Amino acid sequence: MKKFVTYLSLFILSVSTFFEFTSCKKDKIITDHSAKLAFSQDSVLFDTVFTTIGSSTRNIRVRNRNSQSIKISNISLQKGTSSQFIINVDGAKGTSFNDIEIAAKDSMYIFIQVNVNPTNQNSPLIINDAIIFSTNGNTQQVVLEAWGQDAYYHHPNNALMFADGTYLPYSLISNNPNVDTVWNNDKPHVIYGWLVVDSAQKLTINAGVKLYFNNNAGLWVYRYGTLKVHGALGNEVLFTGARREPEYADAPGQWDRIWINEGSPNNEIDYAIIKNGFVGIQAELLGTTFSDPRRVRVTNTIIQNMSKWGIYGSIFNIYGGNNVVSNCQEYCVNIALGGNYTFIHCTFANYWSQEKPRTLPTLNINNYSTAQVLPLDTCYFGNCIIDGTLSSEISIDVHSDMTYPPMYFFSSCVLKTTMSTSDVTKFDSNKINVPCDFVDTKNYNFDIGANTQAGPLTGTNTAADVAKFPIDIKAFTRTSPFYAGAYKH
Repeated sequence: MKKFVTYLSLFILSVSTFFEFTSCKKDKIITDHSAKLAFSQDSVLFDTVFTTIGSSTRNIRVRNRNSQSIKISNISLQKGTSSQFIINVDGAKGTSFNDIEIAAKDSMYIFIQVNVNPTNQNSPLIINDAIIFSTNGNTQQVVLEAWGQDAYYHHPNNALMFADGTYLPYSLISNNPNVDTVWNNDKPHVIYGWLVVDSAQKLTINAGVKLYFNNNAGLWVYRYGTLKVHGALGNEVLFTGARREPEYADAPGQWDRIWINEGSPNNEIDYAIIKNGFVGIQAELLGTTFSDPRRVRVTNTIIQNMSKWGIYGSIFNIYGGNNVVSNCQEYCVNIALGGNYTFIHCTFANYWSQEKPRTLPTLNINNYSTAQVLPLDTCYFGNCIIDGTLSSEISIDVHSDMTYPPMYFFSSCVLKTTMSTSDVTKFDSNKINVPCDFVDTKNYNFDIGANTQAGPLTGTNTAADVAKFPIDIKAFTRTSPFYAGAYKH
């Protein structure tokens, strides 16, 4: 019995010594000066970040490639508490962290954000810092850089409340109900909620102005308000989402829309780029008075990558020329409940390639609701391209009655469609299902290439329509033989 107890005691001592030895070996930290850290990248770049708006989060991976654990004595931002960067280490935010261990052959992530303080500078500024790592007497660093810019900020200060408890936050372009507001390109405008051009107000946006909309934000030209967008070739007015990081460059649905109601016959959008929203331009009758003026002229404008529609018109008067509307989740042009529409030398091409597939055609025309047929007085497409990846890119869903017979007409257009185009009262000298040879549909370049069959045009209205837009969207003079679309061949 004594021998058994002795053996048991020796066994327990041996096991205890083994675990103590292995535990020490496992937990041993390398202190050799040659032991260093490895990083997934040696610098982190943030694209343009607006003042007072936080960036999206970036990260770096810190690796311990040694066969033993390593202790990082200190991880800190070089500029300390005055830094405009914030780092997150091991679940905690701050500017300095001590005694961080990484197990052998393991790694950890550090997350980084940046906030840019107001500077009252109109041009972009560069913000620099670095994350400093102190390990075993070694000093290593990862460089941080961000482009920051001051801007005009429009925050909602009021809200429309709805019966279901939801609300629409908004602010006016001016508290003066009769003021004309002019924006120049000294600084960009960053918009939260809805920015409203109220009745009797006018907003003029001059060339080069950039409007950045946050999530669910939009521009609302309310009844009797007026919008004038005066861009220029190479100095277009930009409407897009507020996030400037690369991963948002081609993300649709980042903001809501430009919403125009009746009341002004003088709404104009010329040389604008409208992208990455929900609806590009929505022009519709808000009230019930059909006699109210309601008109918008859209020219030399690019609308792309919208998560619903490019242009939506409802009981409205839209006149468009030299426009390119492309790559939308649903319709590029949705005409609903009638109205008056004229499009000349426009390219409507839907090559949507985002994750959610597209099932609806490029163009939809409708003139009725469940309650009534509404007047489609004019729906004219001259020298236009209507194309895309579906077998048929046009839907004409119209009802006719004795009061409001629908009026639509396609002249000298390139149409991708499976419907009959033999009715000469509706179709004149169009090219059906011919290749346009676009330069790069994925990257929104809808210029036509050398092998295009989008011309020559031979319709009775061809020359007259060219005369209305004798230069193309890139300011090249159109010369015979003429081709369809916004770009000269």
